[in-house]
Amino acid sequence: MQYYSLQHQAPNVSFKEAVLKGQAPDKGLYFPTELPKLPADFIKNLATISKEEVGYTVMRPYVGEDMTDQELKRIVAETVNFDFPLVKINDQIASLELFHGPTYAFKDVGARFMSRCLGHFHKNENKKTTILVATSGDTGGAVANGFLGVEGVEVIILYPSGKVSPIQELQLTTCGKNITALEIEGSFDDCQAIVKQAFMDQDLKEAYQLTSANSINVGRWLPQQLYYFYGLQQWQQQQPPVICVPSGNFGNICAGILAHISGLPVQHFIAACNVNDTVPVFMQTGNYQPKASTPTISNAMDVGNPSNFGRILEIFGGEAEKLKTRFSSVSITDDQTKATIKEVYGGTGYLLDPHGAVAYRALADYQQQNPSQKGFILETAHPVKFPDVIESLLDIQIPLPEGATALNSQDKVSVKLAADFDSVKNWLLGR
Repeated sequence: MQYYSLQHQAPNVSFKEAVLKGQAPDKGLYFPTELPKLPADFIKNLATISKEEVGYTVMRPYVGEDMTDQELKRIVAETVNFDFPLVKINDQIASLELFHGPTYAFKDVGARFMSRCLGHFHKNENKKTTILVATSGDTGGAVANGFLGVEGVEVIILYPSGKVSPIQELQLTTCGKNITALEIEGSFDDCQAIVKQAFMDQDLKEAYQLTSANSINVGRWLPQQLYYFYGLQQWQQQQPPVICVPSGNFGNICAGILAHISGLPVQHFIAACNVNDTVPVFMQTGNYQPKASTPTISNAMDVGNPSNFGRILEIFGGEAEKLKTRFSSVSITDDQTKATIKEVYGGTGYLLDPHGAVAYRALADYQQQNPSQKGFILETAHPVKFPDVIESLLDIQIPLPEGATALNSQDKVSVKLAADFDSVKNWLLGR
């Protein structure tokens, strides 16, 4: 398998090169030259196949010759060694819980897969790789945990000061070792723009071997397909589900669409956004207009210029009308999000985090117009990450999952920098 740049101004590369580079030299995202088709028997017998075998079968074509079967099987097994339960909320909607990994967020899958790939690729390398990554919330913790102690790799995380939850901040600022957190006095979009500019800067290219662990990196983006297959393994209805995904940078839902193109039966995809509505507006008007992000209670989705939407368009040949046949996108306000958390908890006892609540509201509204269609949401983060919102809203105390209590006793360590590229560049060169 080869990968090409969506800007079409850079040479094709292997999976290994795409993971190590992160982004193409022409600033484009890498995209596979082929979209694999899974065997019909694999889809037919999906419910009887182990998680590990599903992961290996889905990822095998993308890795190509850069990894042996044995090595890929080991990496997949270590990546998915926790549960992905599909939990019924009501007769119409279920929740695919993706927060049972070590950092209580869906990004554990991509971060664990990518970290193990990089560890494998670095076995016989002398030069250290530096991962430069921007986070709006959960990416930082997942990447920090996934790469902690990985030999030959250091991680530098940029996050927006005051715009991540307390547990999210502790997860990315308390690791030490090969993990450093840069607290940027700006928004996630500022952090992401700085990271993108760093990859193009000649001085930094000479000083560092840089790559990214954001979903722009194929090593983190592609394995997100796996839990869509795990959700379908547990789906009990004859009709394929409508899948609603809380969406910020759009890597997650893009991976789901890729799984669907490969053969996974899905009725329809809904990208549920908060008030950062760049994609919902595009779907209505055909006008793609990036904008500055607006802070919300579903902070991991506060993205005004989602990088991965270009990959979604690429899957459909750049034709928005084709995309509309399988995909829609809506915007949900904070007030609607809060009302949904209260409504669902009061009516069913199920506790949604703000991102899951955005998805639930979008799917429930869709089902009002399509009452025969059942589906599930992706519950992408544990509610414990958002105590300020949920506990005050419901007047409850969220039980801490095992392992989270230890975070509260640790001290945050971060480097505070202005939200401009020169500040970050000077810090990197002056280390």
